[in-house]
Amino acid sequence: MGALQRHTFTPLWLGYIVVIQAVSWRRSGHCLLCDRPGPFLILFPASAAFWWSYEYLNRYVENWYYLGAGELGAGEYLLFASLPFSTVLPAVLGTAQWLQTHPGVDCGLGRLRPAPWLTRPALFGALVIVGALGLVAIAGWPHYAYPLVWIAPLCLLLGIQGVAGQPPPLLCEVARGDWRRVWRFAIAGLICGFFWELWNAGSLAHWEYSIPGVQGWQLFEMPLIGYAGYLPFGVTCAAVVDLILPPSARAAPTAPTP
Repeated sequence: MGALQRHTFTPLWLGYIVVIQAVSWRRSGHCLLCDRPGPFLILFPASAAFWWSYEYLNRYVENWYYLGAGELGAGEYLLFASLPFSTVLPAVLGTAQWLQTHPGVDCGLGRLRPAPWLTRPALFGALVIVGALGLVAIAGWPHYAYPLVWIAPLCLLLGIQGVAGQPPPLLCEVARGDWRRVWRFAIAGLICGFFWELWNAGSLAHWEYSIPGVQGWQLFEMPLIGYAGYLPFGVTCAAVVDLILPPSARAAPTAPTP
């Protein structure tokens, strides 16, 4: 089975995506796969392009590298890498919407103190500057600036949306005191991160890490402190979903049925 084993990561994650949609449907009678299959399918090619941007940033920081993929040409590598990359956004969004069926997960986070300054134009410009400077730091000082890989893209995405005249839905929600979706996507990123690392650990084709200053205690291949990066990554997934999907598809009605 060795010839097939290196190609099983994508079917594994497709199975996860279908299961998470199914349990959401079981609890609420709704899921994105059943309610809005068109937008759901759009997530897959968008997800591949999204993760390739992180692969580009990793060329500077070199925090992870792949083993066991065999000798592949450029075209083969593009194809075989894009397939698992395409499952990232559907998995994170599906997990966030499944969390929405559990009201206790974000209990009280919808009624925090409003912060209206989060929707001011000056903040959007500041986010663009911070995100751009973060990317410059990643290229210029990768040994020290590598944590910005998980923060700079989020700042840039939110800032560009605001500067373009479309205030980011995430910031608008937080400005009203509603942190629920930010929290759900952060936790969804962490949950998916756990399964990414779990299923990667025993894979024939897998990745390993070389992260300055944090190598040591590990859970699977990932240093424990590295799991913190999945929290802002989950929120970045939410910002990308907001760009791709219409509002009706971003948050399927997932309140538990009586």
